[in-house]
Amino acid sequence: MIEYTNSRPLRIIGPDREVLTRDNLPPANTTRWVASRKAQVVAAVQSGLMSLDEVMHRYSLSLEEFYSWQHAMDRAGVRGLRVAWSQQDRSTRRRAQRRAHELVAA
Repeated sequence: MIEYTNSRPLRIIGPDREVLTRDNLPPANTTRWVASRKAQVVAAVQSGLMSLDEVMHRYSLSLEEFYSWQHAMDRAGVRGLRVAWSQQDRSTRRRAQRRAHELVAA
């Protein structure tokens, strides 16, 4: 007889080295998304603790919003998920684009 088991992990080690389970992820009604909570959700999807569809439904996230968290975390870790960091990063990119444009125009 073949017996199938769920291949999803029951617990993972989160971005801050904490043990994460489905029960201690941020609550479904979370409205204040600090960097550490975003990182926990991204880690849960990347490790298979929860599927992307489950996360989108549970937290009412759009695909674009989740992917932006994932991209920010890939680029700069948990600090990349901070709003202030993304604003600073955006202004740095704008300055670099202006400088590049000025060099081309000169």
